[in-house]
Amino acid sequence: MKRSSFITWDQLKVGVVILAALAVLAVAIYKLGQAANLFHRRYELTAYLANASGLTAGGTVLVAGQFAGTIKSIEFLPVDNDTTRNLRLRLAVDASLRDQIRGDSKAKVRTLGLLGDKVIDISIGTPRYGVLQAGDTIAIAPSLDYEAVLAQAAGAVNDMVDLTHDLRKLTGGILAGEGTVGQLITNRALYDQFVGTMARANSMLTKFENPNGTIAHLLDDPALYNRFVTLIGSADSLVVALNNKDGTIGKLLRDDSLYTHFVGIAAAGDSLMKVLSNGQGPLARFMSDPTLYDRLNKLTTDLGAILDDVRKDPGRYTKGIICVFRCK
Repeated sequence: MKRSSFITWDQLKVGVVILAALAVLAVAIYKLGQAANLFHRRYELTAYLANASGLTAGGTVLVAGQFAGTIKSIEFLPVDNDTTRNLRLRLAVDASLRDQIRGDSKAKVRTLGLLGDKVIDISIGTPRYGVLQAGDTIAIAPSLDYEAVLAQAAGAVNDMVDLTHDLRKLTGGILAGEGTVGQLITNRALYDQFVGTMARANSMLTKFENPNGTIAHLLDDPALYNRFVTLIGSADSLVVALNNKDGTIGKLLRDDSLYTHFVGIAAAGDSLMKVLSNGQGPLARFMSDPTLYDRLNKLTTDLGAILDDVRKDPGRYTKGIICVFRCK
């Protein structure tokens, strides 16, 4: 049977739906490409890393936190002594941002959020430095190692767990009545003693509040305050009198004549001590010559014997004296 050359309505509807789907797909591809900058011209920069943990080819490149390109490739370099340049990254960056990336720009490996994907973030340079051209190398800035931070956090968590165990043991011992603190908390006798002490203290305070008591007079009697004020005034007057330069104390405090006299006396005493210590002169010889000391000691002994004899028989010594007076 001969096929009809006319397009039916059903066929037309199918064609319209297909065209509409293609149009939607084209718009979606365009929008996605625009969002991912797939249709922008790009130029290539190079960066060297010791470790590209978390970075992958096709990963995101940011400039000042905004999407600006992708990681084109990650390549291993030959082994050498420079362990800071183990990997070479080729970065495809939008050419429209060329003027923002300069010689002092730094690339940093950072994480989107706390546990997000690793990206390369490039800082904006300053006008003092030139624009990086295609193929130039951009410097890598030190970045925070989240794995090290997590390791330290794990250590801190372990310390907290150990501290919790220690606190549990401590509180368990306190509740069991162990130690001084445990006795304070659990011992009823100690509580009763404390209550008794507080009762006695309250009784003592009641006595203090007695208006006829000594403490109450000290607290409430204004006469003591007035006497104290008078005493302070007298002390102030005494201080004023002491500060008077014409008074005796004032002269002792301000006049250096007395000090000069003391210095002279000390110098004279020092000279006298030097003379005595030299062993010359009568006084020095009297102090240092043992022969003179022995003679003086013998003379004193003889005089003492004579005086004892005179006391025993005074007539023996006064007989001639009485005759002389009588004969005259």
